[in-house]
Amino acid sequence: MLVDEILTEEIIEKDIIEQKLAWKRSGNTVKQKYRCGSGPRKGRIVAKASQCFAPPDLKKRFNFKKTKARKGALMIRKAKKTKKWNAASKRVAKLNRKR
Repeated sequence: MLVDEILTEEIIEKDIIEQKLAWKRSGNTVKQKYRCGSGPRKGRIVAKASQCFAPPDLKKRFNFKKTKARKGALMIRKAKKTKKWNAASKRVAKLNRKR
């Protein structure tokens, strides 16, 4: 076994451990996704584990900043209402609790 093989195996094992399974609401259904443990999207839930290390889309980032500046308070109110009343959101909160 070569040194390169050992190092790549350790890196792969570490990357697999750092992506944990999480649940996410998509409409009124609950789907299984990945929570990034490192990279630019640390803590975020993404569809594929490889997205944790994808480069950021700057256009989307700046566009969302503008939207949040204009509609931030409305977004917060809507999110609170959804989390309180939507059955799928309640299910996601229960499933994602630390055990």
